[in-house]
Amino acid sequence: MHAVIATHAGGPEVLSSVTQPDPSPGPHEALVRVAAAGVNFIDTYRRAGVYPVPYPHVPGSEGSGTIVAVGEQVTGFAPGDRVAWSAAPGSYAELVVVPERELLAVPDGVDDETAAALLLQGLTAHYLVTSTFPVEPGATVLVHAGAGGVGLLLTQLATQRGGHVIATVGSVEKEALARAAGARDVIRYRELGDLTTDLPAQVRRLTDGRGVDAVYDGVGRDTFDASLASLARRGMLVLFGASSGPVPPVDPQRLNAAGSLFLTRPTLGHYVADRSELEWRAGELFRAVADGRLDVRIGARFPLSAAADAHRALESRSTTGKVLLLP
Repeated sequence: MHAVIATHAGGPEVLSSVTQPDPSPGPHEALVRVAAAGVNFIDTYRRAGVYPVPYPHVPGSEGSGTIVAVGEQVTGFAPGDRVAWSAAPGSYAELVVVPERELLAVPDGVDDETAAALLLQGLTAHYLVTSTFPVEPGATVLVHAGAGGVGLLLTQLATQRGGHVIATVGSVEKEALARAAGARDVIRYRELGDLTTDLPAQVRRLTDGRGVDAVYDGVGRDTFDASLASLARRGMLVLFGASSGPVPPVDPQRLNAAGSLFLTRPTLGHYVADRSELEWRAGELFRAVADGRLDVRIGARFPLSAAADAHRALESRSTTGKVLLLP
């Protein structure tokens, strides 16, 4: 099979296309022919060495495809089943071994590319708005990177739950996407003089001086201070990613001084740790897509051999929606 490997920690140039022996599924595993693999920021963190992983390794953890073989003791799936997953290492390949526990059946109303584009970012958006800070009617939330893969899904889900979304984006084109997803207000951060002071000022202008109930921040270092300053009294900063880099250590006294704020750093794994919870979240997402209530934007498609270009596009923040690799 063809696969992509990261030979050592570094930039996108460390990714190369290779030929490897076809893998075989073990007990409780299935071998899947990949239809599409999702490209995510966590892949770039692992490639760059921010998150420790062995080298060489095949990046990627998300995708969709068709089962070609199952190992012993697999009871819920069979060859020919269409499936998707969000946590199977080695997904930048034509074939991948996926633990049965991670497999999700793809319904007829969802095509392979949409399934691959939906899961990791959709599950993230789902847990953020239903569990970490549950959006209720009347809540006002700030969504950073509102035209990104998580941002567009999060905005739709928060709006459908009755929330008022203020989105930040980097361009007029991205503003249009955020508004189409349901954002009531959009701030183009590149037009601000000083993000740390000007963004909170804009947020408070839009909220009659109050601030927002929650900030969903997947950007990290560049937006952290502005996010804290944009919160209303007893608001919550949900720091779920760090696309601009990790946030330096924080003195908890800042939360007191800014209005008894809450700060949390969630991760998807803790919100899908039980199979029943994974199936609940994925089921709601698949039904919303099939019913036309949730739009999954695929912003760019690259051949598997061009994984390095896909990483460059993602890290440059030039993409909107989801980036896919197609074997």
